[in-house]
Amino acid sequence: MAGPRGGAERLPSPRLGLRLAGKIALDEIFFATELLLAPFVSAQDRERLAREIGAARALYERRGFLADPASFHQRPPPLRQVEIRRQSGRFAACQGLRFESGYEPDPEEPGRERWLAQRANRTACAWLLEHRGRPRPWVVCVPGYRMGHPIVDFTGFRARWLHRALGLNVAIAVMPLHGPRRSGRRGGDGFLTGDFVDTIHAQAQAVWDVRRLIDWLRADRAPAIGVQGVSLGGYTAALLTGLEPELDAVVVGVPATDFVGLLRSNATPMLMRGLARLGLPLDDIEAALRVVSPLALAPRVPRRRLFLFAGLADRLAPPDHAHELWQHWAQPRAVWYQGSHVSFVWEPEVKALIEEAFRECGLLPEGRPIARRGAR
Repeated sequence: MAGPRGGAERLPSPRLGLRLAGKIALDEIFFATELLLAPFVSAQDRERLAREIGAARALYERRGFLADPASFHQRPPPLRQVEIRRQSGRFAACQGLRFESGYEPDPEEPGRERWLAQRANRTACAWLLEHRGRPRPWVVCVPGYRMGHPIVDFTGFRARWLHRALGLNVAIAVMPLHGPRRSGRRGGDGFLTGDFVDTIHAQAQAVWDVRRLIDWLRADRAPAIGVQGVSLGGYTAALLTGLEPELDAVVVGVPATDFVGLLRSNATPMLMRGLARLGLPLDDIEAALRVVSPLALAPRVPRRRLFLFAGLADRLAPPDHAHELWQHWAQPRAVWYQGSHVSFVWEPEVKALIEEAFRECGLLPEGRPIARRGAR
């Protein structure tokens, strides 16, 4: 569903029914699993959390990062040394790219030593699907929370369809603390589990690593580069638009845009009251998170190259997050589909928007037939 400019001044209402209820149920199952299994910062850590986030806010304010969040993100050095190995499995065959991330929090930032102690996270990686022969455009995919395995990532991005039907080269980045970079029991543990200083480091490193990957692809003669991010990866892709003006297309799907707002929308009133009693410094958290907020950076990518999609019944990243980003981006082309967070994978409007975005931005050859049958 789209308005005359590709969006809507006000979000349309979801059309309730059995089909939509089934999609919503998938979100609820995911959320229930998170409540049961996800680790959270303990009450014993609350003093450290409050102390660190307060110190981070003071540091960022003193350095001028809160007034100019883009200055918080230093340009990474060029990536020249990489390791590429062939990876094969029952459901996915690709190349695995590995390189030294090189990201380090500033020596004055709180939590630096704790962050760097996660050794597996120091190695960045990505899954590659590359055509032989002449250089082709690349789409860099940025996965969501709990993703980071080829099977899940290939499904979530319709990687085979992007590669075979659209003829693109595909690079799927692995987010910090996910997949082979994880430190906890599950991929993603430590990214969004209540320790917001670690969340800042994780998000800053995510953007750093993707920028290094993009730089390497450009150095390898990529004729064009698009970015597609979903969920947490949509947040990262949106943040990237404030730092990388030369991206040829950016498609952001089902994004969160405000981590504290996400906490408020998903937490019960009882939980929020409990967090307040524990002394959770929401003002300091919101201020410090500004350095990694896509809503705090003006987009440097032209509006005609920006695209967005979101589910009107999304229970995990409510559509008002995407709508706020859409307004921040001066209302680019957007699709508001009748579905949930998880259902974007099979929504036809989403697939059509992705093809439209890459075609209009010059990543697809004019007149190329799209093989729709059997392409996922």
